[in-house]
Amino acid sequence: MIDIKKWKTERREKARKRVKYSLKVSDDRPRLIVYKSRKYLYAQVVDKNGKVLCAVSSISKFLRDKKLGKNIESAKEIGHALGRLLKEKNIEKVCFDRNGFPYHGKIKALADACREEGIKF
Repeated sequence: MIDIKKWKTERREKARKRVKYSLKVSDDRPRLIVYKSRKYLYAQVVDKNGKVLCAVSSISKFLRDKKLGKNIESAKEIGHALGRLLKEKNIEKVCFDRNGFPYHGKIKALADACREEGIKF
């Protein structure tokens, strides 16, 4: 019998590698990478050389006080904060790397909040 947790993890890893490769070879725009742990939500923007340009997470100093956790509201707050940071650094276009996670729920909320700040994917 197949271990469901292991199967889901392997499936996500395959999707992550496939997307990462296609984003690396296709564009020179920085990548907006999203990661969900069991407890927190992370988003960072990385250029093509692997240098982190900016990063926001649900444990960042200015979001830690709000005690949001890992729900859709925190994803929206992270998206808005990241959008503002990108605007300050004059970055308007990014490639969205969802890291193999399905595009719904928290991932979608974060992406929509970034778009509301004027960032184009």
